Amino acid sequence: MSDREPGSIGKSFPSSDSLQSGQVVLTQEQSHALFTKITWRLIPLLFLSYIIAYIDRINVGFAKLQLLEVFGVDPNVFGRIYGLGAGLFFIGYFLFEVPSNLIMQRVGARLWIARIMIVWGLVAMTMMFISGKTGFYLVRFLLGVAEAGFYPGVILYLTYWYPAKERARTVALFASGALLAGILGSPLSGAILGLHGKGGLEGWQWLFLLEGIPAVLMGLVVLFALPDRPGKVPWLSADEKTWIQSRLDEEVARSNGSAHMRLSEAFSSGRVWLLCLIYFLLNVGGYGFEMWLPSIIKEFHEMNFATVGLINAIPYVAAMVVMLLTGSHSDRTGERRWHVAVAAAASALGFALSAYLNNPFLAMAALTLAFVGLKSTMGPFWALGTTFLSGTAAAGGIALINSVGNLGGFAGPMLVGIISDRTGSTGASLLVLGSALMLMGILVLTVRRNVNKS
Repeated sequence: MSDREPGSIGKSFPSSDSLQSGQVVLTQEQSHALFTKITWRLIPLLFLSYIIAYIDRINVGFAKLQLLEVFGVDPNVFGRIYGLGAGLFFIGYFLFEVPSNLIMQRVGARLWIARIMIVWGLVAMTMMFISGKTGFYLVRFLLGVAEAGFYPGVILYLTYWYPAKERARTVALFASGALLAGILGSPLSGAILGLHGKGGLEGWQWLFLLEGIPAVLMGLVVLFALPDRPGKVPWLSADEKTWIQSRLDEEVARSNGSAHMRLSEAFSSGRVWLLCLIYFLLNVGGYGFEMWLPSIIKEFHEMNFATVGLINAIPYVAAMVVMLLTGSHSDRTGERRWHVAVAAAASALGFALSAYLNNPFLAMAALTLAFVGLKSTMGPFWALGTTFLSGTAAAGGIALINSVGNLGGFAGPMLVGIISDRTGSTGASLLVLGSALMLMGILVLTVRRNVNKS
């Protein structure tokens, strides 16, 4: 009895535009239809989960607008206190990232990603109880511990379903959830701050409470709805499952053995550590920007929280469109490094211009360019980073790149806070963020996929 769905892909005779894996042959149209079906089954769920995760990660940037009175500290040192607390998330993230990904490979994505989401939602809600900087530091650290493994876990999970040629577009589609989080979360967070005093809670307390609940609920959805691997789903035929696994196995075989490296070899690979450094620089710019953007906008002109939220969404809208286009173009051409390098250079230019422009409209346009370029590196970068890792090496290597790289999320907000406190503005810190992106663009051009191909 066949488990093939009506209209599913079966064996066919090869043609000039067919793709053969094992004993199963697909035309280009059939292959495209198969991956479209997989994408519609997986990505909406992962996409929505990442939106929720990212809102919980960056909403502290809006809470900052009301936290000065809670901390009761000198305004001249508040910037570095906030920067440290915002960045401590990434220390917890760093320490538990690799173990989390290795556990996920053993127990399965469905169970582990659901566990991550439920725990981080509960921790995110406890932010409403902080009463000073010590509690702020502690809960931000614990939030990083709770969320550790989510993003690299999804990147690893996608390698179970998509060959390398399909990954930049798919990663960009998933990662664009962070941008939609900014688009939706910015005005939402600004509006929630306006609930100040309702029900005996301050606006920032409502913010952490209302934006933490969805993570717990979505974790329960993931527990019942996310499939672990292609071989375990009823909506793929036997031939489709065989073809996908054969494509993935053939990629490993063509990689000259580099994808077969052991976990210890992945950790000692110079190429993996170079990618860690590149991703670190990306996150210095990214989180230095995102954790401070509401405050930067406030510097332009005095306005209410809702207006800050609407303006804060503008860079996310532009970045989402360009990010998807860049990922698709990278997949069509098969080129990764120059896509990352050009986008990083555009981001560096945007940061540099925003530091010198006094006109708030032009400065906002420059900041938008910086963010568009920065986010457009994501799809090609992760496609590049997953081409020579598989199995346990992929679980550990991807987590290592993400965890070490995310230390940039600690450094970026800290640098902006320290420089802003000392100079009284964010202009000099924007130049530092731009320099990080320029160096990233230069370094990515030194990465080699393997000895035969750049």
